[in-house]
Amino acid sequence: MTSRFRYPKNWNEIALKVKQEANWCCQTCGLKCIEPGQSTKGINSSEIAKHRLSVHHQNYTPEDNRPQNLIALCAACHLAKHQRRRGSITPDQLELKLI
Repeated sequence: MTSRFRYPKNWNEIALKVKQEANWCCQTCGLKCIEPGQSTKGINSSEIAKHRLSVHHQNYTPEDNRPQNLIALCAACHLAKHQRRRGSITPDQLELKLI
C-alpha cells in the first residue's frame, strides 16, 4: 500500500492540473469523468464511482511527479493498471476530490 506521506503537500494541485489538461477524460479509454462542481443529481453512486478521475504515476513512484510520469485515468483503468502490476492502491487514491 502507498502511504500519503510519499505524495507532495501540493499533490491536490498537481493532480487537478493533470485532470484539467486531460479535459476530465480518461487518457486510456476516453471516458468523460465528473468535473468539480458538476451536478451528480440523479446519478447513482455506482455511476459516480465509474466516472471518477484519478492521477496515476506511470512508474508507480508517488514521489516522481514530473508531468511525463502522470496520467489521468478513470477508476476502472486506474485499478487495471495496478492489478496488472500486482500492486495495490488505497481508497483515497481513487477518491474524487472536488476542488
